[in-house]
Amino acid sequence: MTMSKRYFLELSYKGTHYHGWQIQNNAISVQEVLEKSLETYFRHPVGIMGSGRTDTGVHASMQVCHFDTDAALDYQRFLRAINGILPKDIAISGIREVRSDAHARFDAVKRSYIYRVILQKSPFLEDFAWMNYFQPNVDLMNQAARILLKHEDFECFSKVHTEVKHFRCKIIHASWEQKDGELQFHITANRFLRGMVRAIVGTLMDVGLGRKTAEDLEQIIVSKDRKKAGKSAPAKGLFFSKIEYPADIYLD
Repeated sequence: MTMSKRYFLELSYKGTHYHGWQIQNNAISVQEVLEKSLETYFRHPVGIMGSGRTDTGVHASMQVCHFDTDAALDYQRFLRAINGILPKDIAISGIREVRSDAHARFDAVKRSYIYRVILQKSPFLEDFAWMNYFQPNVDLMNQAARILLKHEDFECFSKVHTEVKHFRCKIIHASWEQKDGELQFHITANRFLRGMVRAIVGTLMDVGLGRKTAEDLEQIIVSKDRKKAGKSAPAKGLFFSKIEYPADIYLD
């Protein structure tokens, strides 16, 4: 009897035409399309588990999922074939064998996002950035972003009625940079709540435009009240950009 092996897939996708990562009723998702493509390749149903959810319209320059199969895999042949089956807005860039108990979601130690803001209209970036005509104060936004590192309960930035046991996240890095005519917000944490990054971006933008202060941000976090934080930034500017695992999880 052939033993089943577990693999991590590394992929990227343009989220514009998908209702997020996770399979759901009456809406097309990245997970659904990928599972159907794997079923076409292997000629039997294949379930996958992603490292984390992304919401409707959010992109991923790096996402990871795992699946099990007892089929012998030639990596290069598999990558060519599966990318030929997938639509043009989803791409698999790598496959690695991992321990049989490895888990794409639960074994992740760090996750990173990038949020992009453009300050003038661009036909080429329309689907990939939030267009904002007003130049915010980046120094003020970075002062406020540093406050995030002092806290661990971010209920104020979470979508309401979400199914989580707690709202604690350890943010390791949060900063804005301005380059090539756009603003980029970089944030890394051990975990994120649903809608958290977009709510943080919207609130920090309020600080940069003088609508809120860094002191207001501190009070918002302590309040745990989503209504006191800023509006969520548009989904199209958000990219799931990196995920990290312990080195001993890989077998190749």
